[in-house]
Amino acid sequence: MPLQSLISFLKNKENIIFNALVALLTVGGQQLFSFFAFSCPCSHTKNVNYGLAFLGVPALVLLIVGFVFNDHTWRLFTGSSQNSYIQERGKPFDFLKYKLICFVCGNITGRALVAPITWLAVTLLNGSYYVCAFSEFASVDQYDIFRNVSPTDRKQILAKFPCAQHIPANLTVIRDEVLLDLKYQSQVSGWLLVAVVAITVFLIMCIAKCISPLSFLHLRYWTNYVNNEQTLFEQAADQHSKIYAKQNLKKFFGFTPGSQNVTEIRIPSRWDWRTISGLDILSVVDDEHCHYSLLHAWADDDPMDGKYVSNDQGPSARSEDAAAPS
Repeated sequence: MPLQSLISFLKNKENIIFNALVALLTVGGQQLFSFFAFSCPCSHTKNVNYGLAFLGVPALVLLIVGFVFNDHTWRLFTGSSQNSYIQERGKPFDFLKYKLICFVCGNITGRALVAPITWLAVTLLNGSYYVCAFSEFASVDQYDIFRNVSPTDRKQILAKFPCAQHIPANLTVIRDEVLLDLKYQSQVSGWLLVAVVAITVFLIMCIAKCISPLSFLHLRYWTNYVNNEQTLFEQAADQHSKIYAKQNLKKFFGFTPGSQNVTEIRIPSRWDWRTISGLDILSVVDDEHCHYSLLHAWADDDPMDGKYVSNDQGPSARSEDAAAPS
């Protein structure tokens, strides 16, 4: 019972566990990425592009990946936008449908945002990218050594601050203070991002629960039903596709994999081999049917002709061999 209770608890918290794993993987990836790939150029005008690229581009890629690898995204794109049953029932049912679609879109977006927000928060808390990007914009008016330096020369000097080996000895203390201030700004921005996201997620969850067309238990039942239906559908689709594929393979080879009583086999012709060779792409036959592969298209042509030979290694042949005197 304790094990079953644990499994049931984990299943109910599937979204939270998934988001936590994505966040942990993102944190680990960011640390490895920073260690092996990041190296500030310490050059005027290049620091900003380099730092912002490392800060923003991975977050954008993670956001796109979050949408791409969510099955619900493609269900919205490929699914029919018209539902005759609901539309026939009137406007209240249309409103319910659109509220549920918004709920699903919110779920998709929420999952997709976990990784990029984690990346941004971790990189800001780390501070390296921010320091590299904005070092040349740091305020150094309080230091006497910079008062007689032109703005252009000042930016060129500040751009080299992330690289200790490029800094003269008389600027070492100033460099440490400037980098400390930039890191402070970066970390404060990171914590503000975490706080804003946490408050936003809480408010969105509260609003979603208030305007949800389903009650709390009904929503949980719907979620469980959809998950169970998807699992069972995948199992049935796997079995159905195996049975369907076996029928087409039997037409081509004369037997199905795993058959015990194979009395004869079919010898495919050169034309047969050429027909099924190539890229297996989906082709539309008519408004109702498709060919899922070249072998499927070949089998639908119902090629009854072909060369068949008896199987000398079948059960009858083996029993005769066993009965023959040695």
